Amino acid sequence: MKDQTCAYCMGGDILDKFGIFICDLEVSQLILFKEQSKPGRCIVAYNDHVSEITDITAAERRAFMEDINRAAVAIHKAFHPDKLNYGAYGDTGCHLHMHLCPKYEGQDEWGSTFAMNPQKQFLTDAEYEVMIEKIKANL
Repeated sequence: MKDQTCAYCMGGDILDKFGIFICDLEVSQLILFKEQSKPGRCIVAYNDHVSEITDITAAERRAFMEDINRAAVAIHKAFHPDKLNYGAYGDTGCHLHMHLCPKYEGQDEWGSTFAMNPQKQFLTDAEYEVMIEKIKANL
């Protein structure tokens, strides 16, 4: 099931406003978050347009969590964060997804949860491509 107004369902220009598709995983897609004040920040978005983790079966939840873990391992290997924060929000989007936000000791938010757009640090297309290749190489 797809929602025509959902960035995770439709991709393209809607997704391009905040993210870059990296690849498909088993039951989800991996997306690089364009705001990169925390290098390596990504989103794992479930393939179907469901709102809650309780909307999928136990087997689907296990597969989704495996996708999140696979992305987390790749982020750890590629960017060596001191901690990875996991955020499951959806008050406005209502599409099951998980933010994976690397945290680096000594940065502004160390010791607290991450902000959605803390410093609004955006990169060049070439810099995004390097990050994506690092992540893909470690999947």
